[in-house]
Amino acid sequence: MKLLHVDSSVLAANSVSRQLTARIVAQWQATHPGTTVEYLDLGANAPAHFGPESLGYRLGIDASQLTEAQKRENAVTDAFLTQFLAADVIVVGAPLYNFTIPSQLKAWIDRLAQAGRTFKYTETGPVGLAGGKTVIVASSRGGIYSTSDAGQAAEHQESYLKVVFGFFGITDVRFVRAEGVGLGEASKTAALATAEQQIVAEAA
Repeated sequence: MKLLHVDSSVLAANSVSRQLTARIVAQWQATHPGTTVEYLDLGANAPAHFGPESLGYRLGIDASQLTEAQKRENAVTDAFLTQFLAADVIVVGAPLYNFTIPSQLKAWIDRLAQAGRTFKYTETGPVGLAGGKTVIVASSRGGIYSTSDAGQAAEHQESYLKVVFGFFGITDVRFVRAEGVGLGEASKTAALATAEQQIVAEAA
């Protein structure tokens, strides 16, 4: 079994989501001996956002017509796709930044969203091509969003990730959540304790 461990926080050792992904991976390895892990740190090495060069792959431009910059960006996209498709389990660290995911995590997902690789269009609508995987998202939030209608309407983090991975055909998307970590030490301690219980359950 192959596990892809993805972090996206820019807070290094101060990151709650990085703490959670490390625990999830360790728990998964403990309950699934023999799992191999590949690590991707988007916070340290973020892919470029879409532009004229990185769109070459998506637009299906003939290789002979690509510029050198487009060839380099195509190689980056292909490496991300190959890595993602080879994984059986993907653990994603997703802190809440300004009501949504970090832009570097979005840039990675944009590279994965490739017709013919992770989805296809049919006469009856889009069909995901990356099914059969398990995604475990480590969701960290400074405030509390899950317990009110206003909070749920304001977050575009977990809701987005569930939709986009579902679009790729992945139906087993699990969440380990630590929220309220910015509301004082007592709140952070309680959030991490709750998340630990979720890790044991979701990484079983």
